[in-house]
Amino acid sequence: MSYAGDIVTIASVSAGAFFFLAGTVGLLRFPDTLTRLHALTKADNLGLGFVVLGLLPQAASLRDGLKLISIWLLALLAGATVSQLIARSARQGGPAR
Repeated sequence: MSYAGDIVTIASVSAGAFFFLAGTVGLLRFPDTLTRLHALTKADNLGLGFVVLGLLPQAASLRDGLKLISIWLLALLAGATVSQLIARSARQGGPAR
């Protein structure tokens, strides 16, 4: 691969790791379920997006790149769906935090 592609990969994956770390800190530090969910879903979706963006220059073919993007989109959909279900359960007086 090229030197520029390697630099983009390192910078983007590092940014993704930072957002994963920020989401984890938010999960551990925020006081209630809804703010924890907000921090976790936003940061993890952005972190995974940066990781996928960093891996795209390293993909061997267009097919591999499309697989990475489809995995990211499926994770976005699953994260949004699960966070809606957890938030609805928390607002209706579900199990304790």
